[in-house]
Amino acid sequence: MRKHTSTFAAVLAFGVAAAALVGCSAPADESDGTITLVVGDRPSADRPEDRKYFDERIAAFEDANPGITIDASEAVWDAATFQALVAGGTQPDVMSVPFTEPQGLIARGQAADITAALEAEGLLDVLNPELLALASDASGNVFAVPTSGYSFGLVYNRAIFEQAGLDPDAPPTTWTELREVAQTITEATGVPGFGQMASSNTGGWSFTGETYSWGGSVENADGSEATFDDEPARQMLQLLHDMRFVDGTLPENALYDQGAIHQDFAAGRIGMILGAPDAYWNVVRNLAFPAEDFGVGGMPQGDGGPHGTLSGGTAQIVNPNTTEAERAAAIKWIEFLYLERFVNEEVAVADARASSEADSVTGLPGLPVVSQESYERYFEWIADYINVPTENFAPYLQAAQEVPIIAEPVSNAQEVYATLDSLIQAVLTDPNADIDALLAQAAQQVQSRLG
Repeated sequence: MRKHTSTFAAVLAFGVAAAALVGCSAPADESDGTITLVVGDRPSADRPEDRKYFDERIAAFEDANPGITIDASEAVWDAATFQALVAGGTQPDVMSVPFTEPQGLIARGQAADITAALEAEGLLDVLNPELLALASDASGNVFAVPTSGYSFGLVYNRAIFEQAGLDPDAPPTTWTELREVAQTITEATGVPGFGQMASSNTGGWSFTGETYSWGGSVENADGSEATFDDEPARQMLQLLHDMRFVDGTLPENALYDQGAIHQDFAAGRIGMILGAPDAYWNVVRNLAFPAEDFGVGGMPQGDGGPHGTLSGGTAQIVNPNTTEAERAAAIKWIEFLYLERFVNEEVAVADARASSEADSVTGLPGLPVVSQESYERYFEWIADYINVPTENFAPYLQAAQEVPIIAEPVSNAQEVYATLDSLIQAVLTDPNADIDALLAQAAQQVQSRLG
């Protein structure tokens, strides 16, 4: 589930200035001449700026790789139509998929083993090993390249923390601490200390991450069984219920979706919400929240933690019917389009300069798709062009090195989230809610969808 909307260009690299700096590489298959790759995710005609940028990147890649031709396709991931692409032989050679999909694709043989190609291109040691594990089989063979990612953390208003006498550089790291901080905020400022999403699938999405943080899960590993009718989920629901009806630290609104909760947070009507660093795009840039007051910490953890935090994002898969040479070419394309700024200083600096000059968000910290070493080096390269208060993200980045990341449910995630919305709403609207009964009912409903 995505948390903000931005242009394709901004997500990829912020500008085309870097393209001319990429050094030429050898053709993927010198003996057979030009290789043609069909790549998906070309923006549709109703997004002319994004489409233009994508096409310009193709041209720059072909200039740098004269042995490879890119045939762009508008095919995008859709769970309802992907099997038809496979059956009809029209699956692109390269396409984006959500983090929920690689394990299922691996099991069905619908993604190529790209371990050798990644190793040959020198990317295995560059990529974030935790994210790479989500795209690998039990033997460690890699079948997808993570290219964007997020993990849940705690977004908070630093100014409200200061008004309440709290240290804005030390957000709560456990749910016990969060409850106490929420009480302090509400008592000192009159503002609800914490807000919970509960509709448009965001309630189930949040609850999944919250359950992970207590050591629980929503589905088993293969997505065949609902697993949340247990103590971790029960503890989280009881906490939300008590914060709402005992402490009075949650807003009366029990139907927040992401857009609405961002609006109230930006307006100073909530002290803390769940989110990730890229909430900055909407809260600060779109809703005019002061950048210096935007803080991000790690996902609060339940007793005995750290247990985990929900992660999501996008990975690139390669068609299993491709040849070895085509897979090598596919990895070159993926690296060029999504990862070049993390491995090439000139590209990193040019992208950051173009982004900063365009007054776009530049240097936003987050869950890195590359290793910590590569990520830190990238920020050193672009230090002169960063225009966000990166020091406000330090608690999140520290937690990212300590709290395990866990993928979204692998089976029917959005349908599961929609079902769980009702569970959250019931807990937040009924002071006499029977949490055990609600959990059992929700588990039965989710199981029917998994079946």
